[in-house]
Amino acid sequence: MKKNIILIGYMGCGKTTVGKSLARLESAIFLDTDERIEEKQGRTISEIFAQDSEKAFRDMETAYLKELLRLKREGMIVSTGGGMPVREENRQLLRELGYVVYLKASAETIYERVKEDTKRPLLQCEDPLSRIRNMLEQRREAYESTAHYIVRVDTYKQQELAEIIQERYRKML
Repeated sequence: MKKNIILIGYMGCGKTTVGKSLARLESAIFLDTDERIEEKQGRTISEIFAQDSEKAFRDMETAYLKELLRLKREGMIVSTGGGMPVREENRQLLRELGYVVYLKASAETIYERVKEDTKRPLLQCEDPLSRIRNMLEQRREAYESTAHYIVRVDTYKQQELAEIIQERYRKML
């Protein structure tokens, strides 16, 4: 494996789980940008949203992407925050960093996966399913324009997705 594989998509689409499976298959380093930002900040994303703002968190994401690019490391599987590709600057940085795969899930699949998770600040609302639908539509163009490859995740198990991505990536090399 030469470059990095970057996984993008909405929360709950499986970026972290698929990323860890893919890292095992490729004997690669797995990196979750949300986890790294939380470690660096010493607080959770929910706390960053509440204490600072969503914009402050997005600024942290951009800074972290720039840091990763400066390191010039290859052979990583990188799972991103769901909103990272919303910024144009981040879309460019992600494509520079590696082969970008959009894990595309339906609103219903996402809702089923995250409905019990209280650590999702964007879903603390009266109608989370409608919120997911709206945000997926708002972000669709950002996700699709960033990705080198789009894979529908609704009907696959996580390990199958990792294998599909690995096969596609190797054909691309």
